[in-house]
Amino acid sequence: MARINQNYDKLAAGYLFPEIARRARAFAEQHPGVELLRLGIGDTTLPLTPTVVAGLRAGAERLGSAESYTGYGDYEGERWMRAAIASVYRERGVELELSEIFVSDGAKGDSGNIQSIFSADAVVAVQDPAYPVYVDTSVMAGRTGPYDSVRGQYQGIVYMPCTEQNGFFPEVPAGKMDLVYLCSPNNPTGAVATHDQLASFVEYARAREAVILFDAAYSAFIRDPSLPQSIYEVPGAKSCAIEINSFSKSAGFTGVRLGWAVVPKELVAEDCPPGKLNAMWYRRQSTFFNGPSNVVQAGGAAALSPEGRAECRAMVDEYLANARIIREGLTRAGLACFGGTNAPYVWARTPGGMSSWDFFDLLLREAHVVTTPGSGFGPSGEGYIRLSSFGLRRDTERAVASIQSTLGKA
Repeated sequence: MARINQNYDKLAAGYLFPEIARRARAFAEQHPGVELLRLGIGDTTLPLTPTVVAGLRAGAERLGSAESYTGYGDYEGERWMRAAIASVYRERGVELELSEIFVSDGAKGDSGNIQSIFSADAVVAVQDPAYPVYVDTSVMAGRTGPYDSVRGQYQGIVYMPCTEQNGFFPEVPAGKMDLVYLCSPNNPTGAVATHDQLASFVEYARAREAVILFDAAYSAFIRDPSLPQSIYEVPGAKSCAIEINSFSKSAGFTGVRLGWAVVPKELVAEDCPPGKLNAMWYRRQSTFFNGPSNVVQAGGAAALSPEGRAECRAMVDEYLANARIIREGLTRAGLACFGGTNAPYVWARTPGGMSSWDFFDLLLREAHVVTTPGSGFGPSGEGYIRLSSFGLRRDTERAVASIQSTLGKA
């Protein structure tokens, strides 16, 4: 008889963002006519830029002609798409072979799917708080024990606390880890790792034959030139790190779907030589995936053209300005705020020791603002909320004013 994957039953609760949507929907049904202002989920709101739209349109029109029609492309993405990505890395002093770049339908899938090329008993370490996908996919893959409701974490996963005391970037773990998830700029805290901080993890991974899974999906928001946008800016990182990135936030592709992963040929693990993990990821992608949409890749290439990059940078600047409005407005309201600089998220401490979900409910009920409770990102997220800068400017300003009014400070 067929049996289910019982690892799914270990999951503590519904995925964070559907639970937020459920509570917001219930409130809206009970209060018809009340407008909710959303600073919760990191979904973009600004339209695609003209150059990107032109690229998508041209890609679609090519399929309408027998002379230019194409069917299946390369499993790892069109060569010209990978060349465009490689050129961005080259500007950062990083040289990549095109066969090291794998274009996909988004970083979210890659960040979970990449685990499939590692052993089932690999020990996973995550920043705490962390993007829930890192933890939940580890649970689904059977790499964890049951959920400990007292500690708010899964047995078998190593949680690396990111607190105010360490600037929301973790210390290098003491024991031996196999897979280490790092995200910079960080979701949810908005903290950005320095070169020295990343170098400490590269040194650790090389010494312990561990692999860093580096999520750089928000790297386009880094404006400080002293901060690394890629872990490969750290010498030696290609031997111990896989980097995942996305067009979702940098070009507004949250619904369009396009991203990439870099699996260097220098990368090694405890039981394999250079080149093996690259070949395994190619085999995984060619078996489970026929490559990203050729139309979407045309839009992605347009986003990486000089014109597209200028337009997309202006879009990111708009979101960064929203982050500044949120950070400064909530600070005036008396909340301790972090992030929101070189990152699209603001991480705010709840007032008076209030729990994350209680403060979420208060802001939903009184300010009519949807946020994200920090506890949904892990035990170290308790006592904080995350606010997203991806709304429209007028809605962001209204939401901040409503929170200020609710807290009694303007």
